[in-house]
Amino acid sequence: MKTVYFITIALVALVFLSFKAAPLFLSKVPQQSYTVLGSQNQVEFRYYPSAVMASVITPDTTYDKAASKSFRTLAGYIFGGNQSNEKIAMTAPVRMDMSPDKTTMSFVMPEGYTLSNLPKPQSSQVILSVSASEYVAVIRFGGWASDTKIAAMRVELSDCLALLRIPHQNNFRYLGYNAPWDVVNRRNEIVVGIDSISVPKAQ
Repeated sequence: MKTVYFITIALVALVFLSFKAAPLFLSKVPQQSYTVLGSQNQVEFRYYPSAVMASVITPDTTYDKAASKSFRTLAGYIFGGNQSNEKIAMTAPVRMDMSPDKTTMSFVMPEGYTLSNLPKPQSSQVILSVSASEYVAVIRFGGWASDTKIAAMRVELSDCLALLRIPHQNNFRYLGYNAPWDVVNRRNEIVVGIDSISVPKAQ
């Protein structure tokens, strides 16, 4: 009986790890730093400084197809799949930029790493780069992410900005913060770039 119990637990864990929402075990890891500049209605405005990132680009154009595959490749890099066999701490959130012809998933590297001191990836799919600093508008949603939910929240964020008469750069990005086994207080975000002059003044 105990054997059946443990096999069942193991199978459940494997299902979670392969869940199409991607195995984001990020609920208790350091988060990328940013500055909150204000908020209006359900939209938050932030400033992100530049950051060192490891990224994977795939031809998949949907969240469901790209998430798990890209995550495994990036996780392999930070868990020692590099020329120094060095383990790099995980951070949150996982970033996903989805365009009509490709999807880019990125892990932000912990503070203290630069392009010169990061170990080189063993996989040619992993690309190291430095992101530009940016001003963004953000909308948050709960539950498990999906292509349908991400698309709906992109429209909602765009509509909110239109009502506020704030133009955006149409470079929508998904940010995921949770493990698939986190049932409550799940955090997902849709982000889009805006000009600094468009940030509403604090009330």
